[in-house]
Parts: sequence; C-alpha cells; structure tokens
Amino acid sequence: MVPERTVSTRIPVGVLGATGTVGQKFVHLLRDHPLFEVAELVASPRNGGKPYAKACRWHEPEPMPDHLRDVRLTTVEDKLSSPVLFSGLDSSIAGEAEEAYADAGHAVISNSKNHRMDPDVPLVIPEINADHLSLLPSQDRRGWIMTNPNCSTMFLAIAIAPLYRRFGVESCTATTLQAVSGAGYPGVPSMDILGNVVPYISGEEEKMEREALKILGTLRDGSIQEAVFEASATCTRVPVFDGHLESVSIRLHAEPSLDELAACLNDFRGPADVATLPSAPEQPIRVLSEPDRPQPAKDVTREGGMVTWVGRIRPCPVLGYRFMVLGHNTIRGAAGAAILNAEIAHARGYIE
Repeated sequence: MVPERTVSTRIPVGVLGATGTVGQKFVHLLRDHPLFEVAELVASPRNGGKPYAKACRWHEPEPMPDHLRDVRLTTVEDKLSSPVLFSGLDSSIAGEAEEAYADAGHAVISNSKNHRMDPDVPLVIPEINADHLSLLPSQDRRGWIMTNPNCSTMFLAIAIAPLYRRFGVESCTATTLQAVSGAGYPGVPSMDILGNVVPYISGEEEKMEREALKILGTLRDGSIQEAVFEASATCTRVPVFDGHLESVSIRLHAEPSLDELAACLNDFRGPADVATLPSAPEQPIRVLSEPDRPQPAKDVTREGGMVTWVGRIRPCPVLGYRFMVLGHNTIRGAAGAAILNAEIAHARGYIE
C-alpha cells in the first residue's frame, strides 16, 4: 500500500534503473525539483543493498547529490513506498517490473519501450497530446503506466505536429544521426564509431514509424485513432556525444511558403497549463535561420536541453519540403521528457 503524503512536502519518487544512463539523468534533473524528491533508488540484483555512490559509476556533469550517496539500493523484487516511479529500466526487465509496480498502486512514468504501443497506455508529449492522459483511469490496475516516446521519435513528432495540424501531412521521411549516449554507457565501442557511421540501430526505425502515428492520433470514445500518413525512417549512429540530428523531408496536403512553414513551427505552443510546468521550455520549437544550424555542439544543451531546434528549411524536389531537426536525446528525448510528463499528470490531477 502506497502511503499517503502530507500536503506540505514534495512528492517522494523512486528511480528505477538508477545506476544507468537514463536513471542518472533522472537523479540529476530531479535534484532541485519543486514537485518531486528522489526518495528511493532501484537497481539490478547484483547492486541490491549497496550504497548508491559505491554501486553507481556517476557520469553526470555535476556531482552526485550528497543526500543520495549513502542511500541503499533496492531491486525490482522489493516493495517501494514512493507513489511515483520514474523508470529508466532496460527493456529486458521493464515490462513486467512496471506492470507489477502499477498493479501495486504506483504511478509509473516510463522511458522504456515496452508499453508505449499498449492501447490503454498514453504515449505523451505534453505540448501535443496531453489529452491522452484521460486513458489512465481505463487501465485495470490500482496505479497506472504512462510513457514518453523513443528519443528519435520525440523530435520528429514535435517538429511535424504543428505542420500536421495546420497543413496536413501526406508522408514524411527521416534520416537520423544519433549520438552515442543514446546507446547507454559505455555506448558504442570506440573502434566501431570513431571516424565511422553505423547505419543500423536495432528497432529504432520501427519505433519512429509507429510511435509518431499514435502521438499525433485523436482520442475518441476512450481509444486513440492513429494519425494517417506514411512515415519512413533510416537510423544511424554517429560519433557525437549528445544530440540526435534528423534530416526530415515531408509532403503536406497544403502548399505553404517556406516563411509560412517556418512561422508555423516557430509559433507552436502547447496548452496553457503545459507552458507553466517547471520543466517545460518557454518555446517548444525554435527555428534557426543560420544556414549551418542546428548543430549538436552548439545548440543541443541550450535552454536546458528541452527545446527542439529546427533549421535549413528549404524546398525538397521529391516531397516538397525538407529541414533539419535537433534535440537532446537523454534530456528531452528521455529523462526530461518523463519528468515533464509527470508534471502534467500532477497538474491535471492524476498525481496527488
């Protein structure tokens, strides 16, 4: 039974997979959060019972929070008391573990792929489809599960959402240049990636092609009717530390000018209650006018890593329009996205 919380305190949360790349990012981003406070850390059985500082090889730019260094790690087999759990678990164990915690009454906000396409699990980008949260009460559990999309889907979906709503999308293609941090620590072996491009990431293309349709879908009569357009993705790994860059070509039903397309992207805003959330960027999409931007080294960490950057908007001789999209894969594409999802769930009364 998840204990009740006093009104005066921040909501205690647990981090599942706390020693991994995404788990560490959760801990880092939550260190001074106004709503949530890390209270429990969950790791693999081999690290169960160990102090966090001894079990975790810390990779974040700021030191591990002092108050968590001596916290003893639990495992997915242990009961937890925190009402909210952020999951950065590996997909090999995330499915069953997240279901068990939701069945026990926890609100599980997952970065894992396992439940993203479940019909009753919202796959949420708050600026786009916060209304999908209304699926949560339909889950046959004491708690619930919600998810954020794959790190590459995130930036494609954010970039095409305003175009889809205003002009209609007939088809799109995306080729990604994905950072090594997306593979988790230690990433890709140096002799495989240095001076090289790896033109394959297992399962990534299928995620991009399927998840965007669910995110842009319409909630009707308690179910999501997916968006209807053709999507094709090619995913590659490149020797960049952080930041997924995507080359997108798109065919629209309407024929806006390039200036109209750029304005549609740059003017995009989410619902009013999303804009005021602690982790929400002031502007979800920022269009850059320089001919050689966006670039991971120059743009990806700006504004806390939560903005999607678009540039090189130009004609495409095949589909009509093309542009580049960039986002921070471990922040807006992973832990930061899940935290923003928890914030909107709290704002709309699904987390108390």
